[in-house]
Amino acid sequence: MTDQTARLLKIMAKLRDPDGGCEWDLAQTFSSIAPYTIEEAYEVADAIERADMDELRGELGDLLFQVVFHSRMAEEEGHFAFEDVARAISDKMEARHPHIFGNEDGTMGEARWEDLKEQERSDKGATSALDGVATALPALLRAEKLQKRAARVGFDWPDTSGPEDKVREELAELKEAGAADRAEEAGDLLFAAVNLVRAYGIAPEDALRSANAKFERRFREMEHLAKGSFADRNLQEQEALWQAVKAAEKNSDGKTSKKSEA
Repeated sequence: MTDQTARLLKIMAKLRDPDGGCEWDLAQTFSSIAPYTIEEAYEVADAIERADMDELRGELGDLLFQVVFHSRMAEEEGHFAFEDVARAISDKMEARHPHIFGNEDGTMGEARWEDLKEQERSDKGATSALDGVATALPALLRAEKLQKRAARVGFDWPDTSGPEDKVREELAELKEAGAADRAEEAGDLLFAAVNLVRAYGIAPEDALRSANAKFERRFREMEHLAKGSFADRNLQEQEALWQAVKAAEKNSDGKTSKKSEA
Protein backbone atom coordinates (compact mmCIF):
# COMPACT_ATOMS: atom_id res chain seq x y z
CA MET A 1 0.00 0.00 0.00
CA THR A 2 1.38 3.42 -0.93
CA ASP A 3 1.87 6.17 1.63
CA GLN A 4 -0.91 8.28 0.10
CA THR A 5 -3.37 5.38 0.06
CA ALA A 6 -2.63 4.65 3.70
CA ARG A 7 -3.02 8.35 4.49
CA LEU A 8 -6.42 8.47 2.79
CA LEU A 9 -7.63 5.41 4.70
CA LYS A 10 -6.51 6.99 7.98
CA ILE A 11 -8.36 10.20 7.13
CA MET A 12 -11.55 8.24 6.43
CA ALA A 13 -11.18 6.29 9.68
CA LYS A 14 -10.78 9.54 11.61
CA LEU A 15 -13.82 11.10 9.96
CA ARG A 16 -15.90 8.04 10.95
CA ASP A 17 -14.46 7.79 14.48
CA PRO A 18 -17.36 8.01 16.97
CA ASP A 19 -14.98 9.78 19.34
CA GLY A 20 -14.11 13.07 17.66
CA GLY A 21 -15.09 12.28 14.08
CA CYS A 22 -17.16 14.41 11.71
CA GLU A 23 -20.88 14.48 12.54
CA TRP A 24 -21.88 14.50 8.85
CA ASP A 25 -19.63 11.60 7.89
CA LEU A 26 -20.78 9.59 10.89
CA ALA A 27 -24.42 10.07 9.94
CA GLN A 28 -24.00 8.65 6.44
CA THR A 29 -25.08 5.20 5.21
CA PHE A 30 -24.53 3.28 1.99
CA SER A 31 -27.84 4.58 0.68
CA SER A 32 -27.22 8.21 1.57
CA ILE A 33 -23.75 8.18 0.00
CA ALA A 34 -24.78 6.36 -3.21
CA PRO A 35 -26.05 9.52 -4.99
CA TYR A 36 -22.71 11.23 -4.34
CA THR A 37 -20.88 8.23 -5.77
CA ILE A 38 -22.92 8.44 -8.97
CA GLU A 39 -22.40 12.22 -9.14
CA GLU A 40 -18.63 11.88 -8.77
CA ALA A 41 -18.52 9.30 -11.58
CA TYR A 42 -20.31 11.72 -13.89
CA GLU A 43 -17.93 14.52 -12.91
CA VAL A 44 -15.03 12.27 -13.89
CA ALA A 45 -16.68 11.73 -17.27
CA ASP A 46 -17.24 15.47 -17.64
CA ALA A 47 -13.57 16.25 -16.99
CA ILE A 48 -12.59 13.67 -19.61
CA GLU A 49 -15.06 15.17 -22.08
CA ARG A 50 -13.44 18.59 -21.58
CA ALA A 51 -9.93 17.09 -21.73
CA ASP A 52 -9.09 18.90 -18.48
CA MET A 53 -6.35 16.80 -16.90
CA ASP A 54 -5.99 18.94 -13.79
CA GLU A 55 -9.72 18.65 -13.19
CA LEU A 56 -9.63 14.93 -13.95
CA ARG A 57 -6.99 14.37 -11.29
CA GLY A 58 -9.20 16.03 -8.71
CA GLU A 59 -12.37 14.26 -9.81
CA LEU A 60 -10.67 10.87 -9.74
CA GLY A 61 -9.63 11.65 -6.18
CA ASP A 62 -13.24 12.45 -5.30
CA LEU A 63 -14.37 9.17 -6.84
CA LEU A 64 -11.65 7.25 -5.00
CA PHE A 65 -12.84 8.83 -1.76
CA GLN A 66 -16.29 7.39 -2.44
CA VAL A 67 -14.76 3.90 -2.70
CA VAL A 68 -12.88 4.47 0.54
CA PHE A 69 -16.06 5.77 2.22
CA HIS A 70 -18.15 2.73 1.27
CA SER A 71 -15.30 0.39 2.19
CA ARG A 72 -14.94 1.99 5.62
CA MET A 73 -18.64 1.64 6.39
CA ALA A 74 -18.51 -2.00 5.28
CA GLU A 75 -15.48 -2.61 7.48
CA GLU A 76 -17.27 -1.12 10.49
CA GLU A 77 -20.13 -3.56 9.92
CA GLY A 78 -17.76 -6.51 9.55
CA HIS A 79 -18.39 -7.14 5.84
CA PHE A 80 -15.13 -6.24 4.08
CA ALA A 81 -12.38 -3.61 4.01
CA PHE A 82 -10.63 -1.55 1.35
CA GLU A 83 -7.96 -4.22 0.88
CA ASP A 84 -10.69 -6.76 0.11
CA VAL A 85 -12.11 -4.43 -2.54
CA ALA A 86 -8.67 -4.06 -4.14
CA ARG A 87 -8.13 -7.81 -3.97
CA ALA A 88 -11.52 -8.54 -5.55
CA ILE A 89 -10.95 -6.28 -8.56
CA SER A 90 -7.40 -7.62 -8.98
CA ASP A 91 -8.68 -11.19 -9.00
CA LYS A 92 -11.42 -10.25 -11.47
CA MET A 93 -9.06 -8.52 -13.89
CA GLU A 94 -6.64 -11.44 -13.87
CA ALA A 95 -9.48 -13.89 -14.46
CA ARG A 96 -10.87 -11.78 -17.32
CA HIS A 97 -7.48 -11.58 -19.05
CA PRO A 98 -6.34 -15.21 -19.19
CA HIS A 99 -4.29 -14.45 -22.31
CA ILE A 100 -2.25 -11.95 -20.25
CA PHE A 101 -2.12 -13.47 -16.76
CA GLY A 102 -2.86 -17.12 -17.61
CA ASN A 103 -1.87 -19.71 -20.16
CA GLU A 104 -4.42 -18.95 -22.90
CA ASP A 105 -3.57 -17.52 -26.31
CA GLY A 106 -5.42 -14.96 -28.37
CA THR A 107 -6.65 -11.42 -27.90
CA MET A 108 -9.45 -9.88 -25.84
CA GLY A 109 -12.26 -8.89 -28.18
CA GLU A 110 -15.67 -7.73 -27.02
CA ALA A 111 -17.25 -11.15 -27.62
CA ARG A 112 -14.63 -12.93 -25.52
CA TRP A 113 -14.96 -10.33 -22.77
CA GLU A 114 -18.72 -10.81 -22.67
CA ASP A 115 -18.31 -14.60 -22.60
CA LEU A 116 -16.10 -14.32 -19.52
CA LYS A 117 -18.56 -11.97 -17.81
CA GLU A 118 -21.42 -14.31 -18.67
CA GLN A 119 -19.54 -17.21 -17.09
CA GLU A 120 -19.04 -15.11 -13.96
CA ARG A 121 -22.77 -14.38 -13.79
CA SER A 122 -23.55 -18.06 -14.27
CA ASP A 123 -21.16 -19.00 -11.47
CA LYS A 124 -23.06 -16.58 -9.22
CA GLY A 125 -26.35 -18.32 -10.01
CA ALA A 126 -27.77 -16.15 -12.80
CA THR A 127 -30.89 -17.65 -14.37
CA SER A 128 -31.66 -15.02 -17.02
CA ALA A 129 -29.64 -13.38 -19.76
CA LEU A 130 -30.72 -10.07 -18.23
CA ASP A 131 -29.44 -10.80 -14.71
CA GLY A 132 -26.89 -8.30 -13.46
CA VAL A 133 -27.99 -5.26 -15.47
CA ALA A 134 -28.05 -2.69 -12.68
CA THR A 135 -31.41 -0.99 -12.15
CA ALA A 136 -29.70 2.23 -11.06
CA LEU A 137 -28.09 2.81 -14.45
CA PRO A 138 -29.30 5.83 -16.45
CA ALA A 139 -32.38 4.68 -18.34
CA LEU A 140 -30.84 5.19 -21.79
CA LEU A 141 -27.73 3.20 -20.93
CA ARG A 142 -29.77 0.47 -19.24
CA ALA A 143 -32.01 0.13 -22.30
CA GLU A 144 -28.92 -0.43 -24.46
CA LYS A 145 -27.49 -3.01 -22.06
CA LEU A 146 -30.78 -4.91 -21.84
CA GLN A 147 -31.01 -5.01 -25.63
CA LYS A 148 -27.41 -6.15 -26.02
CA ARG A 149 -27.95 -8.93 -23.48
CA ALA A 150 -31.07 -10.06 -25.36
CA ALA A 151 -29.14 -9.94 -28.63
CA ARG A 152 -26.49 -12.31 -27.23
CA VAL A 153 -29.14 -15.05 -27.06
CA GLY A 154 -30.50 -14.29 -30.54
CA PHE A 155 -33.34 -11.87 -29.73
CA ASP A 156 -32.38 -9.08 -32.13
CA TRP A 157 -33.19 -7.70 -35.57
CA PRO A 158 -30.89 -8.91 -38.38
CA ASP A 159 -30.58 -5.39 -39.86
CA THR A 160 -31.80 -1.82 -39.42
CA SER A 161 -35.13 -2.26 -41.24
CA GLY A 162 -36.79 -3.97 -38.28
CA PRO A 163 -35.89 -1.27 -35.74
CA GLU A 164 -36.86 1.44 -38.23
CA ASP A 165 -40.33 -0.08 -38.65
CA LYS A 166 -40.63 -0.42 -34.89
CA VAL A 167 -39.85 3.27 -34.35
CA ARG A 168 -42.55 4.24 -36.85
CA GLU A 169 -44.98 1.86 -35.15
CA GLU A 170 -44.29 3.25 -31.68
CA LEU A 171 -44.50 6.83 -32.94
CA ALA A 172 -47.98 6.13 -34.36
CA GLU A 173 -49.06 4.50 -31.11
CA LEU A 174 -47.87 7.49 -29.10
CA LYS A 175 -49.78 9.83 -31.40
CA GLU A 176 -52.98 7.81 -30.94
CA ALA A 177 -52.59 7.12 -27.21
CA GLY A 178 -54.91 8.59 -24.63
CA ALA A 179 -53.64 10.49 -21.61
CA ALA A 180 -53.54 7.35 -19.43
CA ASP A 181 -51.30 5.44 -21.87
CA ARG A 182 -49.16 8.26 -23.21
CA ALA A 183 -46.24 7.87 -20.80
CA GLU A 184 -45.99 4.14 -21.49
CA GLU A 185 -46.08 4.68 -25.25
CA ALA A 186 -43.44 7.40 -24.94
CA GLY A 187 -41.20 4.91 -23.14
CA ASP A 188 -41.78 2.33 -25.88
CA LEU A 189 -40.78 4.91 -28.49
CA LEU A 190 -37.58 5.81 -26.67
CA PHE A 191 -36.73 2.13 -26.19
CA ALA A 192 -37.28 1.51 -29.91
CA ALA A 193 -35.10 4.51 -30.77
CA VAL A 194 -32.28 3.07 -28.66
CA ASN A 195 -32.61 -0.19 -30.55
CA LEU A 196 -32.43 1.59 -33.90
CA VAL A 197 -29.36 3.62 -32.96
CA ARG A 198 -27.69 0.46 -31.64
CA ALA A 199 -28.47 -1.32 -34.92
CA TYR A 200 -26.36 1.31 -36.69
CA GLY A 201 -23.44 0.48 -34.40
CA ILE A 202 -23.71 3.72 -32.43
CA ALA A 203 -23.68 3.96 -28.63
CA PRO A 204 -26.97 5.74 -27.75
CA GLU A 205 -25.53 7.39 -24.65
CA ASP A 206 -22.64 8.87 -26.66
CA ALA A 207 -24.97 10.01 -29.43
CA LEU A 208 -27.34 11.77 -27.04
CA ARG A 209 -24.48 13.35 -25.12
CA SER A 210 -23.18 14.77 -28.40
CA ALA A 211 -26.65 16.02 -29.33
CA ASN A 212 -27.01 17.68 -25.91
CA ALA A 213 -23.68 19.45 -26.36
CA LYS A 214 -24.64 20.62 -29.84
CA PHE A 215 -28.01 21.94 -28.69
CA GLU A 216 -26.44 23.77 -25.75
CA ARG A 217 -23.77 25.31 -27.97
CA ARG A 218 -26.30 26.49 -30.54
CA PHE A 219 -28.78 27.77 -27.96
CA ARG A 220 -26.12 29.83 -26.19
CA GLU A 221 -25.08 31.28 -29.54
CA MET A 222 -28.71 32.23 -30.27
CA GLU A 223 -28.87 34.02 -26.92
CA HIS A 224 -25.65 35.83 -27.81
CA LEU A 225 -27.00 36.93 -31.19
CA ALA A 226 -30.23 38.10 -29.59
CA LYS A 227 -28.24 40.36 -27.24
CA GLY A 228 -30.41 39.72 -24.20
CA SER A 229 -33.77 39.77 -25.98
CA PHE A 230 -34.13 36.09 -26.89
CA ALA A 231 -37.03 35.37 -24.54
CA ASP A 232 -38.92 38.40 -25.87
CA ARG A 233 -38.82 37.22 -29.47
CA ASN A 234 -41.57 35.15 -31.04
CA LEU A 235 -41.02 31.59 -32.19
CA GLN A 236 -40.51 32.58 -35.82
CA GLU A 237 -37.76 35.03 -34.85
CA GLN A 238 -36.15 32.45 -32.57
CA GLU A 239 -36.23 29.89 -35.38
CA ALA A 240 -34.52 32.40 -37.66
CA LEU A 241 -31.74 32.75 -35.10
CA TRP A 242 -31.45 28.95 -34.89
CA GLN A 243 -31.07 28.67 -38.66
CA ALA A 244 -28.49 31.48 -38.64
CA VAL A 245 -26.43 29.64 -36.02
CA LYS A 246 -26.61 26.38 -38.00
CA ALA A 247 -25.57 28.15 -41.20
CA ALA A 248 -22.64 29.81 -39.44
CA GLU A 249 -21.48 26.44 -38.12
CA LYS A 250 -21.65 24.88 -41.59
CA ASN A 251 -19.68 27.78 -43.08
CA SER A 252 -17.11 27.49 -40.31
CA ASP A 253 -16.77 23.73 -40.87
CA GLY A 254 -16.32 24.31 -44.59
CA LYS A 255 -13.55 26.82 -44.03
CA THR A 256 -11.83 24.46 -41.60
CA SER A 257 -11.97 21.62 -44.12
CA LYS A 258 -10.49 23.76 -46.86
CA LYS A 259 -7.66 24.85 -44.58
CA SER A 260 -6.99 21.21 -43.72
CA GLU A 261 -6.85 20.27 -47.39
CA ALA A 262 -4.46 23.10 -48.12
